[in-house]
Amino acid sequence: MPTHFVIILLPMKRILKVITILICQLSIVNLSSCTTDSYDKGQGKYSLMQAELVDMTINADKQGTAFVTDADERFSLTPVVTASWIQTADTTYRAMLYFNVLSGNTAEPVSVGTVPTLRAREHWKINDSKEDPIGLESAWLGKNGKYLNLGILLKTGQVDGEDGVHTIGLAQDTILVNTDGTRTAKFRFLHDQAGVPEYYTNRRFVSILLPDTVVLDTIRLTIPTYNGKTERVFLP
Repeated sequence: MPTHFVIILLPMKRILKVITILICQLSIVNLSSCTTDSYDKGQGKYSLMQAELVDMTINADKQGTAFVTDADERFSLTPVVTASWIQTADTTYRAMLYFNVLSGNTAEPVSVGTVPTLRAREHWKINDSKEDPIGLESAWLGKNGKYLNLGILLKTGQVDGEDGVHTIGLAQDTILVNTDGTRTAKFRFLHDQAGVPEYYTNRRFVSILLPDTVVLDTIRLTIPTYNGKTERVFLP
């Protein structure tokens, strides 16, 4: 049975240019439960559950207290979220959150995991820019234009009885100013398989934090896949 995995990620105040992926068991938030009349209504605990990529607010006690979706919807969390990967207080983490909306802008977390956030780095500043293939399942722009999100498939396995390690990153080849004054950014998704056996396929989400200092009219992202390099074009 394939092993689930999570991605060890520094908080967004200290975004890594290259992110290491460790293969391990997916963290699930342990929550208290209460008795409801869900049987009578024909609704179970998870029947109305939503899943969103979010920016989760962390308080001074390293607890997730609120989140904002890519559609700029804001919710407070009841109960608060605690997880071993929350290592820094008073910051924001990118996360995949499963939750139930309770009332108004209050949500009950069901499970949560970290999502790596990549920021483009100029290609000449990257010493090792391997482009080992991945599976590309989906790619879309968040509604608020802050993130470009990817659903990727990684081949994983154990190396000498230990969990394998992947590395991912994002290279910025250029930002072109076109003759009509518009700007086109060209990015490359980087991936180092690092000798990890390709026994199992695991699905993960990755978010690319788009530049906020320059207006981009077109984004061209090249991704190495098992069918060769593919380019996706996005219009923010």
